[in-house]
Amino acid sequence: MSTVTAITRLARRRRADVSFEDGTALSLGLDLIVERGLVVGATLTPVQRRDLETEDQRRLAVAGALRLLAAHPRSEKDLRQRLRRRGLPPPAVDAAVERMKELGYLNDTAFARFWVDSRQAATPRSRRYVLFELERQGVDRETAEEAVADIADVEVAYEAAQRRLRALRGLDRPAFERRLGAFLSNRGFGYGVARQVIDRCWSEQAAGE
Repeated sequence: MSTVTAITRLARRRRADVSFEDGTALSLGLDLIVERGLVVGATLTPVQRRDLETEDQRRLAVAGALRLLAAHPRSEKDLRQRLRRRGLPPPAVDAAVERMKELGYLNDTAFARFWVDSRQAATPRSRRYVLFELERQGVDRETAEEAVADIADVEVAYEAAQRRLRALRGLDRPAFERRLGAFLSNRGFGYGVARQVIDRCWSEQAAGE
């Protein structure tokens, strides 16, 4: 049995150090301390101490997961990695991930759709490029392929090129092709797609002059 000798609240945090007569201490959330009725003089068995520590780590993981997902959607793999980097043990991370799934906050299929929509709205990329990005984010191949299935490279490349044309005005055709080709290549579009888009943009530009 261990007897609580002091409970010291940590500055600017909703946590406190719970000290025991053997010189050890636990850092616990204030809510947990109140819920479990911890006060100076209370005694705990080794099992109770381990249970307190495990529950506190689970709560820290859940709170951390909520903050991360509030910033923007994430894949399950990304969330797990970020929680582990905070020093949280695997059981706490597993519990937090399962809780996020129960709440509907963590879903790789929904995340993949979000990624594709936001990517194409901000900086259009090729189907292959976005597929690579999704896999790098930890989305499995099948889910990633379903998410990018509707990306039409020629249409997307043309849309991307439209955002670049102003900077290419006044160039001769070789320079126009070289710079727009490099722009499209950097966004993952292959030569055939780039060629179609470059020819179309050049013709439209010439017709508008």
